Amino acid sequence: MEKKTAGRQGIEQTAVNMLKALLCAYVVTGIMLLILTILLYKAGLSEENVNAGIILTYVISTFAGGFVIGKLTKVKKFLWGLLAGVLYFVLLLLISLGVYHTLQAETMNLLTTFLLCAGGGMLGGMVS
Repeated sequence: MEKKTAGRQGIEQTAVNMLKALLCAYVVTGIMLLILTILLYKAGLSEENVNAGIILTYVISTFAGGFVIGKLTKVKKFLWGLLAGVLYFVLLLLISLGVYHTLQAETMNLLTTFLLCAGGGMLGGMVS
């Protein structure tokens, strides 16, 4: 009976850790997008610069989430970071579908974004 309780607590703790990592990633996303918006307004950035800023936001945000989950789990950090990056992308996709009711991006752009998110999270986990 105690093994089931201990196992359940381990799963619950892992879920809480993942939520903390994703929350960190989305807070970093919000801050970076706010900075990007201010730069767009004040400096009149070009579309290419905005796109580069968005890509940088994905990578830094998932890196932060991967770093947090790596610090919290302390084992198989790169796999947990990878999972954090993948979950970040899935939530991003679900939010986009909820707002626009369709996918606004092409398949190659989605694949690139997925790889950036997964890679950023895995790198954050490895560095932690």
